Amino acid sequence: MNHLLDNIVFIIALVMIAEGIMPFLSPTRWKKLLLKMLSIDDRTLRIIAFIMMLVGVVLLSIIDPVF
Repeated sequence: MNHLLDNIVFIIALVMIAEGIMPFLSPTRWKKLLLKMLSIDDRTLRIIAFIMMLVGVVLLSIIDPVF
């Protein structure tokens, strides 16, 4: 595999691990959180998602300034 593909697979693996932590540790609370998210309006959900992406980009730039 080339370096880029290795990085993509690595990132996908990390996302899968991160996404699986909450339902593994507390499935009931995770389900309740998902139900609450259904009641959040689209605009608010987009703002939350944007902030999460922004924090992710900032963290990446701290870890790897070339990014």
